[in-house]
Amino acid sequence: MGSGGARAPTVRWGRPLGGAALLLLPLLLSAAAGQKSLGTACSQNTNRTCEECLKNVSCLWCNTDNACLDYPVTKILPPASLCKLSSARWGVCWVNFEALIIAMSVIGGILLLAIVTCCCCCCCRRKKRNRKPDRSEEKAMREQEERRVRQEERRAEMKSRHDEIRKKYGLFKEENPYARFENN
Repeated sequence: MGSGGARAPTVRWGRPLGGAALLLLPLLLSAAAGQKSLGTACSQNTNRTCEECLKNVSCLWCNTDNACLDYPVTKILPPASLCKLSSARWGVCWVNFEALIIAMSVIGGILLLAIVTCCCCCCCRRKKRNRKPDRSEEKAMREQEERRVRQEERRAEMKSRHDEIRKKYGLFKEENPYARFENN
């Protein structure tokens, strides 16, 4: 660099990010080029082995005629005119499409059932918790009961004190003496 050269202002984080992108760019380009070259190789792997055909993820192996075909990406499942599901292989050679569909539907059903079961269990627990008073409600009920008991004790104490005062000053109501004769 020259001492008199002017540099453009750069963002501080731009360098490491740019460096990482420059390092990853050749890897991405080579992978894309490899996929393109493998994409044209699907028909070249016909009458070879299933493993060689399925090295490329865009290829489909048909066991009936040992053909390596391009996977029809516009459709989810390969049409029967291309290859029957029982003899079509994709991804691995030991699983055909029929078994793959059955296995995926069973796994999906089990996952769905597990999710529904978990949701039901959580709802039942929440309902049980709502039925039982929680700690704060139990504490409030206990305090309310304690206040009621203390209030009854104070009432009884006040009543006895008032009765003592009434006796002292002769205001205590005794039973009616005539009521005794009526009861006999």
